[in-house]
Amino acid sequence: MTTNPSSPPARVRRGHVLVVEDDAATARYLVLALQRAGYTAASVGDAVAAERYLADNDCDALLVDIGLPGPSGFELVRELKEARPTLPVALVTAYANMDVAVRALRSEVDDFLAKPIEPPDLVEAVDRLVARGRAAEAGSQRVLAVGAHPDDVAVAVGGTLLRHRFEGDEVAVLSLTGGDGGPGAEAAARAAELLDAQLFLFDLPVGEVTDGEPAVGLVAGVIDELVPSVVYTHSLNDQRADHRRAHHATLAAARRIPTVCCYEGPSATVDFRPVRFVPIDPFVDAKLEVVAAAVGVGDGSPDQELVRATGRYWGRFGGARYCEPLEVAWDTSGRAAESAAAAVAPVTG
Repeated sequence: MTTNPSSPPARVRRGHVLVVEDDAATARYLVLALQRAGYTAASVGDAVAAERYLADNDCDALLVDIGLPGPSGFELVRELKEARPTLPVALVTAYANMDVAVRALRSEVDDFLAKPIEPPDLVEAVDRLVARGRAAEAGSQRVLAVGAHPDDVAVAVGGTLLRHRFEGDEVAVLSLTGGDGGPGAEAAARAAELLDAQLFLFDLPVGEVTDGEPAVGLVAGVIDELVPSVVYTHSLNDQRADHRRAHHATLAAARRIPTVCCYEGPSATVDFRPVRFVPIDPFVDAKLEVVAAAVGVGDGSPDQELVRATGRYWGRFGGARYCEPLEVAWDTSGRAAESAAAAVAPVTG
């Protein structure tokens, strides 16, 4: 499926959040901040009321105050994690210290928030919770790969995206421009079809990709529509200014996404420092087909030779014959190490 919008996609309902907070003013503040961000939200004042509410309502995330009357927030989290292991929960407290933080982590809570919390930080944290919960419930991930040009993603992480699809993940590709006189939209559509990926192709003028608007808005619109749990984009360590700007724009738009990684393109500099390496041995030939379609070349082209040689080089770091390297902007996912985004080995030595 190819989408060629002239503006960001419409925002979708973000989800339903329950706030468990005995202080009425704080509860109103949190609920209102979430509602203004597009969430539906409700509040209750104690653990017993929370369990009753959850028996009758589906929620995408919970914010739980530690110092509740009756059973504490820690006790509520423990019971919820036993009954609903995929329901994401954040503990909230005005008494943030090391002992409380350690206990919060040991309670299997998904996040720990210190009061007071500003609305943007609150929404960002809840966005991460919701994305994590939906991915865990589905048993799969939604993945978005962002490039400045239609062929960037195929060349850099085509094998990683093929692996995601093999593992049952949903994949989408976003290009901020239609290309600079090369194969353009038709080639991008063919490559996306081979990747079995949804394509979002925008028409910013080549050479005018910015690290602010409209690029941030375009990426954010797609993120709001897809709610991915993993985003790939350009490395900052790249010779091309449009690649660096796409990097900045993507990180600004994806700040609430649990995992954001940066890929190596042909114009990466020697400062590119990957710490993850995705094995792509079973997908090398399929990736070369994707690259041929995206770049608009035939078999055995220099582009394909470079892709194969680059993968072979990085394979020595990842315990495979061929690997794709990734820098990690951040990863708060907590997902199992065998997932495609994390099935990689760190550089040692």
